[in-house]
Parts: sequence; structure tokens; C-alpha cells
Amino acid sequence: MPTYVVTGGAGFIGSNFVRLALEQDPSLRLVDIDLLTYAGNLENLQGVPADRHTFVRADITDPGAMADAVPEGADVLINFAAETHVDRSILGPLAFVRTNVLGTQVLLDTARARGVGRYVQVSTDEVYGSLGPDDPPFTESSPLAPSSPYAASKAGADHLVLAAHRTWGQDVCVTRCSNNYGPYQFPEKLIPLMVSNALEGQPLPVYGDGRQVRDWIHTDDHSRAILAVVARGKPGAVYNVGARSERYNIDVVRAILASLGKGESLIRFVTDRPGHDRRYAIDPTHIQTELLWRPQVAFEDGLERTIRWYRDHPDWWRRIKDGSYREFYDKWYGDR
Repeated sequence: MPTYVVTGGAGFIGSNFVRLALEQDPSLRLVDIDLLTYAGNLENLQGVPADRHTFVRADITDPGAMADAVPEGADVLINFAAETHVDRSILGPLAFVRTNVLGTQVLLDTARARGVGRYVQVSTDEVYGSLGPDDPPFTESSPLAPSSPYAASKAGADHLVLAAHRTWGQDVCVTRCSNNYGPYQFPEKLIPLMVSNALEGQPLPVYGDGRQVRDWIHTDDHSRAILAVVARGKPGAVYNVGARSERYNIDVVRAILASLGKGESLIRFVTDRPGHDRRYAIDPTHIQTELLWRPQVAFEDGLERTIRWYRDHPDWWRRIKDGSYREFYDKWYGDR
């Protein structure tokens, strides 16, 4: 039985990956490590086969805990664990440095010590910074120019991963993906925030003029890309993952309101956040040609499926929004 180790597997992208990987390979055994901080949620893993999924609550910055949790000779370690919200990184950057940089180094060291076959770092297009309206999309050779503490911490982690390949010959790959959407996404991110607020008849806070451009990909397509990298990626390589699906944020918000039959009077334009990148776009040519991966979910279809999931699972997101998230939401948006 192949053995995968996943960190951050109770979060949004990680839990969707866990589900898809276990569904696609009935022989797969998966060890899932998550500290269950505010965005980690064991409800995201309900229904996964318990005989092939082992959950370990542990901190990726703790070398001893990682040595205990990672099985000797595992086939691959995939690091989804990260602090990911740009707004939170502006309020408290130290937590991002600790988890995203220190945690990555601990995992690299653990993977070498435990004889893990391959290490995959799940990164972000935000490490490249911002594009102008007429700039070509980011490629793997684009310079790193992060704008936020979050993006800077992820860029630092990427450098550590690639340095491990050059220094020790460690079998590593880095994936840099565009904006994900889908079920189980924490409701501080754009699409679940707008859907849940609209369902409750609450204002929809939109930064600035709402004409920031993001390249959207369904989380299942991202998971399939990671599986392709696990299986066929070249050691030391970086793979950009995107669906060539650029949209203005305001257009995404309007599409959500239209789907839910809500009026645009719910939109509330708020003061833009500091250092807000204007546009992201990914050129996925490299992963498409080398690993023969293609996105399968069109944005319009994926968005409708995602809206339907949040509409059908109000208890999931209401439990989250009634907890500590409410304190953050009020602090961040309250004076805007």
C-alpha cells in the first residue's frame, strides 16, 4: 500500500485533496497531520475511510512531534499546512513566519531523516507579486516579488525547499497555484464570505473598486495537479497550476448574487487593504505539457456547485462564523 503524509489535511485545500486522493486510489494509506488551528476543522474529513486515513494532531514546527508522526519510508509528504490569509498576515505576521517558514524547514528535515521518497510544497501564485493589466501571466521563471507578509513567508519557504534539493539532493517539487474555490473553504475568503453573507442578507464587503483580477481554479483540479506532480514531477522542479480563468472580483460577487437571487444593493465597497495586489494570472503551460494535466472544471459550473454546497451546508459555515472568526471579522471590517 502506498503511504502519503499530508500536513494541513483538515483545512480547505488539504481536506479536499485527502478526499480525492483516497477516492482515486483504493490502496492508498494516508497519514493526516494538522494542528487544528482556527481554519482546521475535523468536520471537513467526515466520511473519509477510517481504515486508510490516520489523523494526527500535531504542530509542524515541532521536530519531535513530526519525527513521531511521519512514518519511516513514506512515499511522499505533501505540505498544505500554512497560515494563508493575507489580511491576518497584516495584523500579525509573526505567526506566518513561524508556520510557513520554520514549519517548512522542520518538515524538510523530517522527510530526509525518515526516508520519505518525495516532498511536495504547496505554494501560491502570490509569491510572484502583482501584474499589470497587460502583463503576461506568471511563469515558473518569473521573479519572486511578494507584496504581503503571507506571500513573503511562502516565498521564503519555497527557497528553503529548492535549497534542500540543491544542498542534499532531496527529491522535492513546488507547486504554485492560483486562487482556489470549492467546498469547505473557510468563510474569510472571497467566495465563501460573499455566499454566506448573501444567504444571511448581510452586506458583502468588497475591497476598493472590486476590479482586482484573480485567476480561479476549482480545488479538485488543484488536487489532480498535485497528484500529477507526486507521480511524474521532476525533482527540484516548480510547477505553476492555473485554469486560465481570470475574473474581476466584483464580477465574481455579482455572479454569486445573481445565482442566489439577491440584489446588488448588498454590495458594500470598503477601504482597500494595504499592498493589495491588483492582478494575478498563471501560465500553466509547463505542467500541461510535461505532466499532461488539464483543468476539468469550468469556472461557471464550479461556482454554481460551490454556491450550492454552501447553501446546502449552512450549519457548517454558521458554526465557524459564530466562533472566533467573528472577532476577526469585526476587527478587520468594522471601521472600513
